[in-house]
Amino acid sequence: MSIVVTGATGALGRLVVEELLKKVPAEQVAVVVRSKEKAADLAERGVAVRIADYDAPETLAGAFRSGDRVLLISGNEVGRRVPQHLAVIAAARTAGVAQLAYTGILGGPEADFDLAAEHKVTEQAVLDSGLPYTFLRNGWYHENYTAQLGTVLEHGAVVGSAGEGRIASAARADYAAAAAAVLTGEGHLNQVYELSGDSAWSLAEYAAEVAAQSGKEVAYSEVPAETHLSILTGAGLPEGFAAILVDVDAAISRGRLAHTGGDLSRLIGRPTTPVAHAIASALA
Repeated sequence: MSIVVTGATGALGRLVVEELLKKVPAEQVAVVVRSKEKAADLAERGVAVRIADYDAPETLAGAFRSGDRVLLISGNEVGRRVPQHLAVIAAARTAGVAQLAYTGILGGPEADFDLAAEHKVTEQAVLDSGLPYTFLRNGWYHENYTAQLGTVLEHGAVVGSAGEGRIASAARADYAAAAAAVLTGEGHLNQVYELSGDSAWSLAEYAAEVAAQSGKEVAYSEVPAETHLSILTGAGLPEGFAAILVDVDAAISRGRLAHTGGDLSRLIGRPTTPVAHAIASALA
């Protein structure tokens, strides 16, 4: 039996592998990646590297073994993820894996924003497969915001269209620790976890925290959705992806990413990382 992580050279995947290596010997961990070179450092540490591509279903035939515990990390190509995920699910079913964990989105079937659509289809496909599953419905990452701190400081503004909506985000490493917990622990089969930070914050509060830590004037600039879309496309984002981000802000304004149920902190056995810590790390 191996614990297998797909997309293991991505930002979340690497963190999951690191968490797994704290818990189990390297020979019990395998990664499914497109590039052997990108996983060379993992191979050197004793992790099994299996080469496959979500977009080439035939390459997934040898990616999994009977009894494997598999983490399907959702693809990052919005609009293409359903066929990619279906290919992984089919290969996992054929192999007879013991657990298929999937990183979906907070709210699952109740999530009423565009970014959730492919996750909903994937979760239903997992259920239809009959495989033992664990749904890890990840909320927002702190890094979705702190990655833009350079631009925020340059312009002195956090720009959005989320109103006073609140965001219960957590660090990417927190979500990785939760994934490792369900892959190495017991009692997680056929369970659903709504994962989010212990506390929620508004974009105005986020801007105030950035200002306090940086010593610079930073404020939240609320703009209409149409203006927000224009700003994002003007910054170089494809219109389709920019529209998804604006739609997420609308969901935030409706409270869809404010859930603080505590599943994440319970799984990882500690409080989730505060957004203030993430801001401090990014500024450093």
